[in-house]
Amino acid sequence: MARQLRAEQTRATIITAAADLFDRQGYEATSLSDIVAHAKVTKGALYFHFAAKEDLAHAILELQAQVAQQLVAEVESRGYSSLEALMRTTFGIARLAVQDPVPRAGLRLVSADIAVRPPLRHPFTVWLDFFTRKVAGAVRESDVHGDLDAAAIAHSLVCFFVGTRVAGRSIEPVGRLPRRVAEVWHLMIRGMVPVHRRPRYVTLATQLEREIRVP
Repeated sequence: MARQLRAEQTRATIITAAADLFDRQGYEATSLSDIVAHAKVTKGALYFHFAAKEDLAHAILELQAQVAQQLVAEVESRGYSSLEALMRTTFGIARLAVQDPVPRAGLRLVSADIAVRPPLRHPFTVWLDFFTRKVAGAVRESDVHGDLDAAAIAHSLVCFFVGTRVAGRSIEPVGRLPRRVAEVWHLMIRGMVPVHRRPRYVTLATQLEREIRVP
């Protein structure tokens, strides 16, 4: 049991080290030797768990998917309106990106065209499905104008949030991400939410930004 625990801890250490380097340096610029040095493990330990760098990337994508699923499940269980659930999910993703290198690296990997192996679905497809469902729900709940196309809004939102992180990576610290997410929501709320419902969601965006602890 102790040996199994040590093996699991070593695997987690390697994944975290790889995620940190993939996020900071990029996938192509990171070698297995870099990961070994950063994780402070032997090459034998790394190869025991991962046969190639691609296997490490896929492990990170799998963990990212699991964390995202847990976040969505938690939000869905609270009985929020569709729009509030969507907002809380996007800020939850921002919080994870600020606090954990694995979600940060996952986003960089998928935006760098790293292949996603079945049965894992591409995160952008998963997010697009979720966003579309929530925007459609918000239309039914009269939190979003009924004459708007839910799929088009969802596509724009996914692009906004992914683009915010991709562009921000090169020009500002990751701790700025919650502010950028709030800025996107302030703009989107004014464009798609009926006037009498806007104050609630503008206030919510400000509140959710403040709840994220930036190291």
